[in-house]
Amino acid sequence: MRSISILGATGSVGDSTLKLLRKHRADWRVEALTAHCSVSKLADLAREFDAKIAVVSDEACLPALREALSGSGIEAAGGRAALIEAAKRPVDITMAAIVGCAGLAPVMAAIERGGTIALANKEALVSAGEVMTRAVAEHGATLLPVDSEHNAIFQCLAGNDIAEVRMITLTASGGPLRLLSPQELERVTPDQAVAHPNWDMGAKISVDSATMFNKGLELIEAHHLFPVGLDKIRILVHPQSVIHSMVEYRDNSTLAQLGPSEMMVPIASCLAWPKRMETPCEPLDLAKIGELTFFAPDEERFPATRLARAACEEGGATPAVLNAANEIAVGAFLAGHIPFTRIAALVEDVLQKSNHPKRLDSLDDVLAVDAAARRQAQAILENK
Repeated sequence: MRSISILGATGSVGDSTLKLLRKHRADWRVEALTAHCSVSKLADLAREFDAKIAVVSDEACLPALREALSGSGIEAAGGRAALIEAAKRPVDITMAAIVGCAGLAPVMAAIERGGTIALANKEALVSAGEVMTRAVAEHGATLLPVDSEHNAIFQCLAGNDIAEVRMITLTASGGPLRLLSPQELERVTPDQAVAHPNWDMGAKISVDSATMFNKGLELIEAHHLFPVGLDKIRILVHPQSVIHSMVEYRDNSTLAQLGPSEMMVPIASCLAWPKRMETPCEPLDLAKIGELTFFAPDEERFPATRLARAACEEGGATPAVLNAANEIAVGAFLAGHIPFTRIAALVEDVLQKSNHPKRLDSLDDVLAVDAAARRQAQAILENK
């Protein structure tokens, strides 16, 4: 029996993780489950899986959680400090699935414990990549990538020397808007942007897919996870989302990982690593799929990948600024305050006007840069 803590248990990644645990109940013991303030769902899950502790990051929700868990024997806790303490608990694997910068401190706590972390929090490596990777090396932690693209790369590298890699290819679906003209993009509604053709995701990440910022952020993540050099990481649009990424070696052989568009597959890869486990997903039917197509990304209509690569090349605090500005821009678009095409323009505006440090030495530095970039993005919105 292996032990697990799930940080962000009520979100989509947490939900998929728990679906897998239900199929393999005899193999797993749940230590900690956390959520922001989904008290009822968190309490139900804690009871179902007999967790040792349930934590809400919003301390105002703690009284309701205590009441919901009354008589269960399950510890209830709340607030940022409690969330970090839950992440420090010794387990075989920590699923880090808290969305946004709220997940940075818990991820760092799990790293400093020297544990194995299944990383589904993009901000950890996008905003704090240099800080996080230094901590991983210092504390002997293990990072297993949950994002389907990075998990695919991880699988394609298994048993091979990264020094033999000639090129890593991140595939992108292109999102629901890839065929629209610039004039049509100006009129895109939030409903159109979140209607992803292949993946069932939340609104923010769906918009990121539509703008291609999701792939730009993944480029930055890949740069930190697989240190082959930024010039050896490219993006290729693959609308069918069957090949999740590829690794080309110096002998001109290319390994590709194929699978259904379902997050349970990369999650299962992390949970069972270095072995495999069954999932309830349908296997691929390549004859039914028929054909796989590939295109170079259009960085004129979708400049996000260009901005992300430039931010990664500059390093330091720049990726954190890019991530924070994008979150504000996506929120403004979803609220109807700016057009779709203004998302990337706002991010570029913030990047050009920001006066940020060239090096980040701590998580506090990252959070300070993040907060400043959000304020600047908001100020630009208000002025325009």
